[in-house]
Amino acid sequence: MDTVHIFDTTLRDGEQSPGFSMNREEKLRLARQLEQLGVDVIEAGFPIASPGDLEGVRAVAAEIKRCRVAGLARARKEDIDAALRALEPAARPRVHVFLATSDLHLKHKLRITRPEALDQAGRMVGYACQHCEEVEFSAEDASRSDMDFLCQVMEAAAEAGATILNLPDTVGYSTPAEYGEIFRRVRQHLAAYPNVILSSHCHNDLGLAVANSLAAIEAGARQVECTINGIGERAGNASLEEIAVALHVRQSHYHAGTNISLERIYSTSRLLTSITGVSVPPNKAVVGANAFAHEAGIHQDGILKNPLTYEIIIPEKVGVPARRLVLGKHSGRNALRSRLEELGYRTNEAELAECYTLAIARADEAKQVSDRDLLTIIHHVRRANAHAQPSEGPAAAAAC
Repeated sequence: MDTVHIFDTTLRDGEQSPGFSMNREEKLRLARQLEQLGVDVIEAGFPIASPGDLEGVRAVAAEIKRCRVAGLARARKEDIDAALRALEPAARPRVHVFLATSDLHLKHKLRITRPEALDQAGRMVGYACQHCEEVEFSAEDASRSDMDFLCQVMEAAAEAGATILNLPDTVGYSTPAEYGEIFRRVRQHLAAYPNVILSSHCHNDLGLAVANSLAAIEAGARQVECTINGIGERAGNASLEEIAVALHVRQSHYHAGTNISLERIYSTSRLLTSITGVSVPPNKAVVGANAFAHEAGIHQDGILKNPLTYEIIIPEKVGVPARRLVLGKHSGRNALRSRLEELGYRTNEAELAECYTLAIARADEAKQVSDRDLLTIIHHVRRANAHAQPSEGPAAAAAC
């Protein structure tokens, strides 16, 4: 089974999204957690952006030893020099050079021609390779680039010494079929460079970032650039936790895995939310509050009999403490009985029926039935039954 290297860009691309900026100490806290999580590369920032960003990258580079630390640089000498300064203390540094390749970006943003872009990519990758043992090149807006020109630029970067070539879907425009085909075409064109690793970097503007990343893996990508909780520019990046869990659950399909310690996923997600103050949506896959919560009675009954009926991975596997059987108006008697037993109350069928009626009525009012509600209900039912017993007469007393 092949290994897909996880390139985490939470500290760079993720931090660029509004409301997610981090100071030096916060970056260090998250970087330590990412190292424990088992990511292969931490992109720590964009050193040329500001003195603070340079120092943040430098701090991460000085402390993180088990995985690579990358610094981003435009295909410009001053950017590369800034990245090199920031990465000086790194045990395993990587300079990540990027240049746009789509005609839209070349004409309207960079205002250079294709030949100029081709020359600039080759020269700047070559310069970075003279000063760093590992260099990655990214063709910004690759998914909207002319295919023949994209292949030329990738070949120039490989010839100049880049060993990782990234084909970003920068604006989340591509579909899985299209994105996979880009990787197949580039791999075919680079037959003379079999050891070059192809990398994907997908944005979620159409909600396809994870699907496109998985399509890239199917087409031969062996590095995926992603973020914790899928944070990033605009609608975000591909979600690290979703990709790692998808490869784990569907190993027989993808024939590839990662070095991620799945049990640390949830704690990493929670650390990021505590640093940024931004929670994930409850329906977020893997780490959302509802990812392992069940309210429908049919689902709850299935989960109680065999969790695999409605869960493709157990919550503990990704570090979630336990699944939740949420009691609401759609819940069934088996879930109610189970929760009452967890609270220390075993019920007979008559008690359960009474509790169920009261619980459903409460759910219609409050949407969910809390443990406090359940305790009130079971105490009410038992008090009512206790008061009713004397009125049943001497025969009932004798039977006791």
